[in-house]
Amino acid sequence: MVENQNELKLGIGDEEAISLKPAVVKISKVDIIELGEKKSKKIVFSVVHKDAQDLIQISGVKFERKGKLERAGTWLNLDSKGLIRKGSALAVLLQNQNSKTPEDLIGKEIPTVEDENGYLVFKAY
Repeated sequence: MVENQNELKLGIGDEEAISLKPAVVKISKVDIIELGEKKSKKIVFSVVHKDAQDLIQISGVKFERKGKLERAGTWLNLDSKGLIRKGSALAVLLQNQNSKTPEDLIGKEIPTVEDENGYLVFKAY
């Protein structure tokens, strides 16, 4: 508790965050997290990036829909049969990588691009 109190007295530094550039990343781990009051499930991929010392997490995809590029999260949207909903960002990523399940992506190398906020997302187009 005392340690946290000292952190409340920290000032602003002069170093900005280092942003990673788009690159091909290798998926090493796949997790499901629950977010919000509704406990919506999202797939989070832990990946190796050539310029990062530690694993980074990616949970977004940029893909083409109706002639336009869209960015969406890798939400676990299920159909009435309990399968990943066709046309969802996660389904598009899986199809782009010739995979059937999120676990099938472990070990695969996938290109990334920056989204409109400067975050890395998978490129699936």
